[in-house]
Amino acid sequence: MAQTMIGVIGGSGIYDIDGLQGAEWVTVETPWGAPSDAILTGSLGGVSMAFLPRHGRGHIHSPSSVPYRANIDALKRLGVTDVVAVSACGSFRDEMAPGDFVIVDQFIDRTFARDKSFFGPGCVGHVSVAHPTCDRLADACETAARAAGITTHRGGTYLAMEGPQFSTLAESRMYRESWGSDVIGMTNMPEAKLAREAELCYASVAMITDYDSWHPDHGEVDIAEIIATLMGNADKGRALAAGLPDLLGGNRATCPHGCDRALEHAILTAPDKRDPAMIEKLSAVAGRVLKP
Repeated sequence: MAQTMIGVIGGSGIYDIDGLQGAEWVTVETPWGAPSDAILTGSLGGVSMAFLPRHGRGHIHSPSSVPYRANIDALKRLGVTDVVAVSACGSFRDEMAPGDFVIVDQFIDRTFARDKSFFGPGCVGHVSVAHPTCDRLADACETAARAAGITTHRGGTYLAMEGPQFSTLAESRMYRESWGSDVIGMTNMPEAKLAREAELCYASVAMITDYDSWHPDHGEVDIAEIIATLMGNADKGRALAAGLPDLLGGNRATCPHGCDRALEHAILTAPDKRDPAMIEKLSAVAGRVLKP
């Protein structure tokens, strides 16, 4: 049986994780370039953990410049089995208020300036993202959040926009009323797609900071208010992460939803037509199915 290693990708306001035993910042090299930052490794409750600040310490990466492929590859190389992504988001629903968390289960991807796949010429692969998050991991996130006293909503559609600007009023109304989105953010895509290609279980926790620009009683996004809410959400996010080891345990069984077997029938390029250089780049994320 494999050993669990929980990878936490921290969003805006979360640049480290508390209480790790044997904590060490580790530099990981990948064929996709450098990750956003070094990765903080250690253990909590006897379970291995890895923390990666998505924007880098000091918030040096914009949503568009985050090296998503390198981040997921680096976590996979370290042995991560389960990825919990926390990120600041706006809300399209009255009942999903600033300070609340949403356990996201669907995405609408409106990003356009990012590399969205590990696969390409020399090794073509297609995975399903019909259900882009892992219910088993989402269950653990929900339980940990509620245990930490966080108002939590289970299920929601995340509209991923390119940014870095926030929505116009017309866009905000369209995403909410016509498209049925629940929250809006800038970073969970292509992250979720890449995690699926890397056969990693992935759960998304949206930490609500504002009501975007649609709400008649709140007006446009106020950066000062967002930052104030971010600080409180960051403490909540760390509390959620601290509860995950006990819930997931140290022994990692096969994912009942097949996340860890997503590439089973995904590679279309014939073995004798595969580019050796591309296969080498894919050694961490897809090595399980590409080994001779």
